[in-house]
Amino acid sequence: MTLPLKKVLISDEIDQVCIDVLTKNGIEAVKNTKLSKEALLEEIKAYDGLIVRSATQVTAEVITAGSNLKVIGRAGTGVDNIDCKAAEAKGVLVRNTPTGNSISAAELTCTLLLSMSRNIANGTQTLREGRWERKNLMGNEVYGKTIGIIGLGRIGKEVATRMQAFGMKVRLCCCVDSKLTGSLLQTIGFDPVIPASVTAEFGVKSMSLEEMWPQVDYITVHTPLIPQTKNLINDDVFRKCKKGVRVINCARGGIIDEEALLRALDAGLCGGAALDVFCEEPPKASPLIKHPLVTSTPHLGASTVEAQTRVAEEIAQIFVDLSTGKS
Repeated sequence: MTLPLKKVLISDEIDQVCIDVLTKNGIEAVKNTKLSKEALLEEIKAYDGLIVRSATQVTAEVITAGSNLKVIGRAGTGVDNIDCKAAEAKGVLVRNTPTGNSISAAELTCTLLLSMSRNIANGTQTLREGRWERKNLMGNEVYGKTIGIIGLGRIGKEVATRMQAFGMKVRLCCCVDSKLTGSLLQTIGFDPVIPASVTAEFGVKSMSLEEMWPQVDYITVHTPLIPQTKNLINDDVFRKCKKGVRVINCARGGIIDEEALLRALDAGLCGGAALDVFCEEPPKASPLIKHPLVTSTPHLGASTVEAQTRVAEEIAQIFVDLSTGKS
């Protein structure tokens, strides 16, 4: 398949390498990050392609207005801000860059897990306020603890290898035939969507989520937000887990039920949470942000120089390959 792409609009901030790759390959790239919704509806008519990150909301209205639009690219993992159904109905291709953020997101997950375990955020804040509160900031080692990783895709797999280096016992959960199943990690060289009968050949013992919950000291989620994963970590799960289990979410807000999490924190069922994503972003007056047992960051999973360079180059190359018939 070859898509004639002559002119591409970039409506969000992106690394210069994206423009350079497109231009080098004969595609005119126009970067305009100041467009209002109304201006975007008018501007998009002149373009064959659109590249966005998170800020631009590519609604059905935008897609309909793009009379020449052939492809929409998201320089990042998810496509939450793109109306994919509207794009499909109009025959507009939607592409993302699922690999570019993997290392950065995995490293942030590990960072938040360790920071939460050692009260780094609270220690920094109290010291800035002139207080020396060592006794109130007693932490825990992660060595010998069990971490449950829900979603063994690119990011989950990277988290597993890193936390093994800290001496953690790893339990894995991945999507198989649209059902969530789990596995005891004995080797990680396998694809997350292959059935249990095949994973056994790689030394992986399957276990269900119900079996996993009572075993884990930490839970980290690395799945998309879909109906099967919405509020996956909920009141029922917290009751089944060890008292004081800790949770990390660097994937998508809504996988962990925020109200259930708050109840679990207040009741002592959850010993701490590290959150990079929220149901509403930016969160407004969320009690979780101010909770003393919560370490939080403003959706920084992909916010590294390296990740932004990779996704910018990757999405540009995708457009080039489409225009030359290589994709």
